[in-house]
Amino acid sequence: MLFDSHTHVNFKDFDEDRDAVILRCLADDVWMINVGSDAVNSQKAIDIAHQYEKGVYASVGIHPNDSDDADFSAIENMAKDDKVVAIGETGLDYYCSQASEKLKGESVKKEQKELFMKHIELSQKVKKPLIIHCRDAHHDLISILNSYSKIPNSACGVMHFFCGTAEEALAYCNLGFYISFSGVVTFARDYDEAVRAVPLERILVETDAPFVAPVPFRGKRNEPRYVEYAARKVAEIKGLSFEEVAEQTTQNARKLFRI
Repeated sequence: MLFDSHTHVNFKDFDEDRDAVILRCLADDVWMINVGSDAVNSQKAIDIAHQYEKGVYASVGIHPNDSDDADFSAIENMAKDDKVVAIGETGLDYYCSQASEKLKGESVKKEQKELFMKHIELSQKVKKPLIIHCRDAHHDLISILNSYSKIPNSACGVMHFFCGTAEEALAYCNLGFYISFSGVVTFARDYDEAVRAVPLERILVETDAPFVAPVPFRGKRNEPRYVEYAARKVAEIKGLSFEEVAEQTTQNARKLFRI
């Protein structure tokens, strides 16, 4: 069994064959969380999850790049649904804001931080873990997380599609977070040290489908069942068996998301 801890079968890329994609996954013992990035596709993730008795779950949130158009009250209402197992994706993304002029960039960062803190507080309120996106913003993100000392270490959340250093990965682990590795590890060596550094008991795997398909599907639409390739590469890097990584990462996901 495998657990894709972060996918987007709720996105329009799957409108023509969504049910077939999900049924293939379930037949292969691959479970998934469809993650929302705005109010509309968060509701879509919930609607999809309710179509399946088990194996398909939802997370609701607003991506940091949409912080200027955030209907957070809708997310608060959705968070109560019993198929919602996490809050997010949320976080900070300075990659885009740094490309703009400085004043606008600082304004965007402020909006992102405020929205991120709303997600943290909602996570605490409904007692559901966070799914966090971070790009070029680890220093600020760790600082914000450190300021929320009431977050219980056993249910903090996961750093999705981790793309930081080994030191940053361990800093998140020390805050109680899990680290999720995607199919990017199948073709980029940048994160090998982070994979080696993070204990297997703190690792999740994901696809972030439809984006960033792993080898051997580069250039094609990604699917949740391709999470196998991320797990196999993690096993190779850590010198473990695929079966051990599959079992432990699935156990980790079910523990974190209380499934």
